[in-house]
Amino acid sequence: MSRYELLIGRRYLRSGHGNRFVSFISIISMIGVAIGVAVLIVVLSVMNGFQQELRGRILSLTSHATISAFGSGLADWQGTAAKVMDNPQVAAAAPYIEDQVLLISGDKSSGAIVTGVIPQEERKVAAIAERMHTGSFDALAPGEYGIVLGSELAKVLGVAVGNRVVIATSQPVITPVGVTARMRGFKVVGTFSSGYYEYDRNLAYVHLADAAKLYRMGDQITGLRLKLNDMFAAPIVVRDIALALGGGYYVDDWTRKHANFFRSIEMTKSVMFLILLLVVAVAAFNIISTLVMVVKEKQSDIAILRTVGARPNGILAIFMTQGMVIGVIGTLSGMLLGILISVNLETLVHGLEAVLGTQFMDAKVYYMSDLPAAVQWMDVFKVCVTVFGLCCISTLYPSWRAARTQPAQALRHD
Repeated sequence: MSRYELLIGRRYLRSGHGNRFVSFISIISMIGVAIGVAVLIVVLSVMNGFQQELRGRILSLTSHATISAFGSGLADWQGTAAKVMDNPQVAAAAPYIEDQVLLISGDKSSGAIVTGVIPQEERKVAAIAERMHTGSFDALAPGEYGIVLGSELAKVLGVAVGNRVVIATSQPVITPVGVTARMRGFKVVGTFSSGYYEYDRNLAYVHLADAAKLYRMGDQITGLRLKLNDMFAAPIVVRDIALALGGGYYVDDWTRKHANFFRSIEMTKSVMFLILLLVVAVAAFNIISTLVMVVKEKQSDIAILRTVGARPNGILAIFMTQGMVIGVIGTLSGMLLGILISVNLETLVHGLEAVLGTQFMDAKVYYMSDLPAAVQWMDVFKVCVTVFGLCCISTLYPSWRAARTQPAQALRHD
């Protein structure tokens, strides 16, 4: 492609002879491509931010991996923890006892998962102590029968710090009046708020010693929570740990426990990309109509260029240049606009909520009340390359028609 072809291609973006309609259509095509690129980048950034935020909040309350024994419980957990810590990828290990119970406060009740932990050890594998809303996580002491509730669970039960709740387990107790559920009163010593509604609504914590008495575990525990140096290596690490322990243990990690959830986010992200790409394709294919009108308007110019020696390939390059300029300007403008919106999305959403007096994100539905966005440059690159490719494809047919123009027929009426 020579210099004159680039020069003429750029000049054809502005229609002459007082006909500004073609120039207007060119501008509309650029704006359409820019908006499509910006929307794609913003949507993909929101999906990335949603995934990262949820993953961070989930892993702040749970562990990267867990080890439990087949049967009633894990005995000699100190020895098992020492073997697990021999793996260089394991940063910390903490014991836990877990079961589903019924929490009762007055005439209100709710099912929940109550986990027994040692606060000092739990700090090493999870950030629950940093998510405390009221009270203190360290207030859980053996024999004191204190309990830390999720903030949403506390609202459902209508309790606060200092109130009491009754835990009813599924283990039966035989009394003179018949078989009843095993029950024990606990004092609320704190509430936590993770920002993840499902956890705030369904989780509660007690001390490991109190949980062992409540669930009649004796010296056994449910398992060990593990924190890894690299959480993305969890599937490989837990496999190595299982082999090192010699069998008889059940190992799990966060990628398996929440596999369906994160897989659904990835699937939604892919589907949204394809759907919005169709919208961008409509904007990109507007270039076809723009170039068709330009070719029709420039019939005489094309014929003159052919008569002075321009080859069909040169005419093809002229109109492809025009379409690619539209694609480049639209794609780059959309990229900058999309990145700018994504970086400031939370501020824009909060400002719009304040103006309209409403809340767009309900934590009960969307698991969080904020709209985070994380720009990933690979997604930006993929969007820009795909959209620019569509713009280039849109230039092929009109450019081919222009290259087939016969000078004699075009100048017959001039």
